[in-house]
Amino acid sequence: MDLSIKEKTISLIDSLKSTCQTYGMGNDGNEYKIITQVFLYKYLNDKFGYEIKKHNEHIAKAEKWETAYSELSEDDRADLFDTMNPDVPRLNPEHLISHLWNQQAKGDFDLIFDQTMVDIADKNMDIFATQTTQNTKIPLFEELTQYVTDEAQRAPFARALVDKLVNFSFEETFSEHYDFFAAIFEYLIKDYNTAGGGKYAEYYTPHAIATIMARLLVGDDADLHNIECYDPSAGTGTLLMALGHQIGEDRCTIFAQDISQRSNKMLKLNLILNGLVSSLDHAIQGDTLLAPYHKSDDGTHLRQFDYAVSNPPFKMDFSDTREKIAAMPARFWAGVPTVPKKDIDKMAIYTLFIQHVINSLKDKGKGAIVVPTGFLTAKSSVAGKVLKHIVDEKIIYGAISMPSNVFANTGTNVSVLFFDNSKTADKVVLIDASKLGEEYKDGNNQKRRLRDDEIEKIITTFRKKEAVDDFSVAVTYDEIIAKKYSLAAGQYFDVKIEYVELTQEEFEAKMSAFKSELQSFFDEGNALQAEIMKQLGKVKYE
Repeated sequence: MDLSIKEKTISLIDSLKSTCQTYGMGNDGNEYKIITQVFLYKYLNDKFGYEIKKHNEHIAKAEKWETAYSELSEDDRADLFDTMNPDVPRLNPEHLISHLWNQQAKGDFDLIFDQTMVDIADKNMDIFATQTTQNTKIPLFEELTQYVTDEAQRAPFARALVDKLVNFSFEETFSEHYDFFAAIFEYLIKDYNTAGGGKYAEYYTPHAIATIMARLLVGDDADLHNIECYDPSAGTGTLLMALGHQIGEDRCTIFAQDISQRSNKMLKLNLILNGLVSSLDHAIQGDTLLAPYHKSDDGTHLRQFDYAVSNPPFKMDFSDTREKIAAMPARFWAGVPTVPKKDIDKMAIYTLFIQHVINSLKDKGKGAIVVPTGFLTAKSSVAGKVLKHIVDEKIIYGAISMPSNVFANTGTNVSVLFFDNSKTADKVVLIDASKLGEEYKDGNNQKRRLRDDEIEKIITTFRKKEAVDDFSVAVTYDEIIAKKYSLAAGQYFDVKIEYVELTQEEFEAKMSAFKSELQSFFDEGNALQAEIMKQLGKVKYE
């Protein structure tokens, strides 16, 4: 039986990881660079072939499109490039995997492989590069064999990678949609989305929560055009991809920033797989809080967006940059956490991202941000001031508490806040979804995930602003203020007392049973105490 394209793609990923392990780079800090780059190289090689077949009948009919393409003159190639979509990379015949395959017998194959990667990146720098806050271009590809310590093993390693690529084609996937690539991307990076990626670690957002956020922000039937979406802590881009898909990839532009080099590489891959190549230029690597890249046209204010989403790091040590951040009071109107004398790594950085997200919304913009659930009842410090502000200004219009252990890298209970800068909501929807979900094993960790029907329940209840027993309420801003600014749904649930009619005889029988049960507890307790005393030698029985 033929394997499905999803199974074939997963098999390719597994084989690439196996090759890395064979050459001593399993779980190596650079393995993710190799896996994501080689995967992307193969994807773009096949995408290029798929596209040129549309524009050249001779190539389309050829037994081997690579051979037919290599026979074109330079002028014919240039004409072909002119007709192609700019979102497709430009590859020369020597860039193709088939060409590399034919070069494998050469002793310096590692150098040939690396030079091919660098050359592709150089020739496609204008469209396929991302950049840093200092405007340094980050190329699409880099030299890879340098990560093999033993120089004698570099050429065999490069050959092994190419061997994995030749018997598989991505062509079937080009008619697939977002859900396919979201699942493939999640599988591709599952070993690399841990909290080990530097100062702001990659906080990978589960697909289910990204979907809930996108659907509640955008709606299902929105007729939207030229929409701008932003994530200041973009990580690998899961939230932005869900938002882009909900709006329509051809109807929105993605803007992103994240301090992590690792995240930038994975975000770049995610954008390309999801047909958002034109947004690569807006995927920035750098510290958002210290040096936000996306500015207004005059360069003096933060750029504002139709939608902003974020799953920021919650607590971490940012004492090195705290004073510079605190020198921007207009941006951080609720203040900046102080440096604690102990537990310096527990500075509540997420409170700064909440402020930044709100600052980044257009007048009618909407946003959503993941926060620790403790924020919902914050009373003091920066968190308390932020909470008071979003209620008093009527910016908050919903909060959903998620099940525990739903995130890959933190056991912290999390909630999602929803903002509407038009400030037109009459009530705030508060949902306690903490009891939902099914448990599953992720390695040695016990995790929880939302089922499809539970996702629909959350979305439907939120949209209808329904009050459901022990699950949801819709409350006014005055009610929230009366509860001392609490956004915890449970504090608004009615306490239910069950009344039961009993006859005198039934009442006395119940009381007798209670007394009997209580007496048995006392008897057991006394016996246990006597046994303990006996064991301790403090009581002697004849």
